[in-house]
Amino acid sequence: MKYKNLGNTGLLVSELCLGTMTFGGKGYWTNIGALEQDIVNQIIKRSIDAGINFIDTANVYSEGLSESMTGKAIKDLGLKREDLVIATKVRGRMDPGPNGSGLTRKHILAQVEDSLKRLQIEYIDLYQIHGVDPLTPLEETLSALDSLVQSGKVRYIGVSNHPAWKIMKANGISENKGLARFQSLQAYYTIAGRDLEREIVPLLHDQKMGLMVWSPLAGGFLSGKYRRDGNEDGNGRRVNFDFPPVDKERAFDVIDAIDPIAKSKNVSIAQVALAWLLHQKVVTSVIIGAKKIEQLEDNLKSIDVQLTTDELVKLNEVSVLPAEYPGWMIERQGADRVAG
Repeated sequence: MKYKNLGNTGLLVSELCLGTMTFGGKGYWTNIGALEQDIVNQIIKRSIDAGINFIDTANVYSEGLSESMTGKAIKDLGLKREDLVIATKVRGRMDPGPNGSGLTRKHILAQVEDSLKRLQIEYIDLYQIHGVDPLTPLEETLSALDSLVQSGKVRYIGVSNHPAWKIMKANGISENKGLARFQSLQAYYTIAGRDLEREIVPLLHDQKMGLMVWSPLAGGFLSGKYRRDGNEDGNGRRVNFDFPPVDKERAFDVIDAIDPIAKSKNVSIAQVALAWLLHQKVVTSVIIGAKKIEQLEDNLKSIDVQLTTDELVKLNEVSVLPAEYPGWMIERQGADRVAG
């Protein structure tokens, strides 16, 4: 297992991060997973034994149950708090009232306390805003997050599911007002869906921000269960929860390109898809989730898959984004100003 700096900090996080969205299975979240505590404990123990020190959850996952089960597993297993980097999120609806969701100071300060209690910890390493709140000014959100950093309840802050312009605006506000700055973005990125590369990847490089990848297997589409000929086992997550959106024809082209590479290395399609992400310089950590130990074991092996230059070229060619304006114009006009 390799460890990378989280954004522009000295904090080291494992290149694979354990996602906990399959823990609990309450309400809407039963579509993704409904693991009970004994399996949760096994998954967390195996992950830690494999070198993972990074765990990602959110207050909305199974309506708080995922955080509670994660905290209980850490206690049950006797894990040292200082050895773990624990990330959680705030934004989603946790109460039916008018202020039961969002990124207001009121909601953030209330939810951080609830998350700390459920996780049974005194501080959160990485506290992330889970999505956009169109009603709350960024200044209010950033001020609330900064107060949590200053109080010691949060060590670092991150953002998730935001457009490039809004992340850049937030960083400008933080710099101007001397507030804690976003150190990472958690976003959807996969060889079957490379939209992030248009605006956000250049931003991350420029701002020295880390990237945590969610749904690296495109909601299970790259798990190896789905084939163009329709020969699939019918047990994949997408049977009941077809998310995130995938251009299936392009994704099948990717699978067709991955398949011979996987066979030549005697590994799974999923391992090659994860390895492709691990070969991307912008990626800090890839979030893996599991419903069973066997799935976790398969994903863990991705860190040992080395892709050759030729293999990376082939995978890039089949998955590259179609050119869009202004990208193609910037490339054309900038050709004479590329550093030697």
